[in-house]
Amino acid sequence: MLKKFIGLATLAAAMQSYALSAAADTFVFTAIPDQDETQLVERFGAVEAYLEEQLDVDVRYVPVKSYAAAVSAFRNNQVQLAWFGGLSGVQARRLVPGSEAIAQGAEDPEFQSYVIANTSTGLEPMDELSDDLRDMTFTFGSKGSTSGRLMPEFYLREAYGEAPDEVFSRVGFSGNHTRTVRLVEAGTYQLGAVNFKVWESGVEDGSIDTDKVQVIWETPYYPDYQWTIRGDVNERFGEGFKEKVTQALLNMDDPDLLERFPRSGFIPASNEDYTPIEETAESLGLLN
Repeated sequence: MLKKFIGLATLAAAMQSYALSAAADTFVFTAIPDQDETQLVERFGAVEAYLEEQLDVDVRYVPVKSYAAAVSAFRNNQVQLAWFGGLSGVQARRLVPGSEAIAQGAEDPEFQSYVIANTSTGLEPMDELSDDLRDMTFTFGSKGSTSGRLMPEFYLREAYGEAPDEVFSRVGFSGNHTRTVRLVEAGTYQLGAVNFKVWESGVEDGSIDTDKVQVIWETPYYPDYQWTIRGDVNERFGEGFKEKVTQALLNMDDPDLLERFPRSGFIPASNEDYTPIEETAESLGLLN
């Protein structure tokens, strides 16, 4: 009986070891949950298939529930690659020395946020943020979002000389850009900050009712999304693997796949490109 138990234990240990070995051979990536999960699964499921073909290794996309969870998964080596926003990318790279921003959308060096308003407010598009917005209700996206929180808050503070909760009667965090649009469209909040790409895609496909919500202000340009990879991937997947991943991302040119991001293509990125984001986050105390 004892011999049988030892045999089963040895078999179980061997199977666990095999499972861990198999997992070690899988290149895993994630992405910040900046839109509804269905949209993300469609987008990154296609990226998973593309990368698997290009890299000749098993590739798996793992969805996460929050921006913080994406950063934690990267820090803990549960994923080796991530599609981050500007702020989450800075946070992740600070936690994992040697990690690098390797590719960004062609539009990402000149990204923008829009301040949107329910049309019942009577607000019209403006060149500068005015006191007409004071005492209204306002929602950001995720607390860790560059385009849904960091940069809009920076420019709001710059315009009003006060924190958002001192300017508006109520401030919320929707969790993602899609929800921000829905909440402002429904009048749950009068104002909101949204990623310009999500807005433009929604207007184009008709999912945003512009009779109920409109853009009233646009931020200046800033750098945002990027692919960030851990610095130890060559040790795990072989010499030259990081460059192979980089080239696969830069060569991604399938129109349907690009439309899902949406981006016109991908271009090289570096950690230094996101210095303005890091400095802004530090000034707002978001990197402490």
